[in-house]
Amino acid sequence: MFASPSLFAINKNEKAIRNMLAAQVIEWNKGNIDGYMHGYFQDDSLVFIGAKGLRYGYDNTLRKYKEAYPDKEHTGILTSTIISIKRLSSNYYFVVGNWHLKRIAGDVGGAYTLLLKKVKYKWVIICDHSS
Repeated sequence: MFASPSLFAINKNEKAIRNMLAAQVIEWNKGNIDGYMHGYFQDDSLVFIGAKGLRYGYDNTLRKYKEAYPDKEHTGILTSTIISIKRLSSNYYFVVGNWHLKRIAGDVGGAYTLLLKKVKYKWVIICDHSS
């Protein structure tokens, strides 16, 4: 029995999303926030919602990350656990997960929801709500 093309596409897309999110963790754990940000949509329409409120735009989000995590004592070691990945359409996925930072500055963690969009054959985060 052969898998239907739509099932193959879902598996391929979910694999690409998991790979992108895993690459973010690797970059974070190197202390490379610029590399971590490659998973985000590089556009003014990017939305990030965190403990300190709502922010718009890739550049603003990058700047805030660098302010909040200025050094290895603050970036620490990130672990991310995906709870679910749900296909919304051929170009959108919704991801739910948990994150944890083990760090010298004090451990922190929480949950996240991500809206991902396929842009130029690449999956990127267009909305991140992390608490």
